[in-house]
Amino acid sequence: MELLDLKKQGIDIKEQIPLSRYTFTKTGGPAEYLAFPKNTAEVEKLVKATRIDKIPLTIIGNASNLIIRDGGIDGLVIILTELKEIKVEGNQVTADAGARIIDTAFAAAHHGLSGMEFAAGIPGSIGGGVFMNAGAYGSEMQEVVDSVHVLTRSGEFKTYSNQEMNFSYRHSIVQETGDIVLTASFKLVPKDRLEILDQMHYLNALRRYKQPLEYPSCGSVFKRPTGHFVGPMIIKAGLQGKKIGGAQDSTKHAGFIVNKGGATATDYLNLIHLIQRVIKEKFGIDLHTEVRIIGKEK
Repeated sequence: MELLDLKKQGIDIKEQIPLSRYTFTKTGGPAEYLAFPKNTAEVEKLVKATRIDKIPLTIIGNASNLIIRDGGIDGLVIILTELKEIKVEGNQVTADAGARIIDTAFAAAHHGLSGMEFAAGIPGSIGGGVFMNAGAYGSEMQEVVDSVHVLTRSGEFKTYSNQEMNFSYRHSIVQETGDIVLTASFKLVPKDRLEILDQMHYLNALRRYKQPLEYPSCGSVFKRPTGHFVGPMIIKAGLQGKKIGGAQDSTKHAGFIVNKGGATATDYLNLIHLIQRVIKEKFGIDLHTEVRIIGKEK
């Protein structure tokens, strides 16, 4: 098997590892194979191996906005958190897919570059943030992304411009193509470093005040329907604080579901489905998940 040959060559590949070790919800079944490539060359070799071995390939970043079902994931799961270099040149910041969005935003700030203040508290990776067009406080990745360098599933390297990324609310073209984000470059604007940092610290304080950061969660669960706010609807429906197993709709922010202890991915999904059903019945509104849900049932 090509994949196991790569393991013998020193690429970090593990077998049957619970993905709950890596998700922010602390839930999720095992990966059949799990790899932590240290560089782009290793990513390329791993992708090629899945084609040769004809096994599925799943890419994961910081797993902060992700629910992995309790049955886990067949084939190879690649976690890109070892690819985390951040470079600053002039008014541009370039970060590897596994670099944390928070670290990238602060690197920009310390170089007096403005534009990523909104992202100062987003816990995901650059790859995941670009994939999802992550956003907060009225701003999104699409406003600052200059270009994105990817590896296609067929093994081709290519670079997308901002326009070619086809960004929209929590969407980018790589969701459709399956391309693997390797690096992203951000075009920013010079500004006083202390002003930038003050804004970032303010937004992070606001986040700590409003969000249930003291518990494991997958962040904001649902996309915002046009003309409505999810949290107030959940409260009006009497679902805030609702608990299924170890998963609870947060009493601090109704748009979050937290792991109060011992939750499974199935608990999360059952609570999500309950909220969707009740909101549809009471308000006639379809709630769609912002959180990415992958893997197989147990």
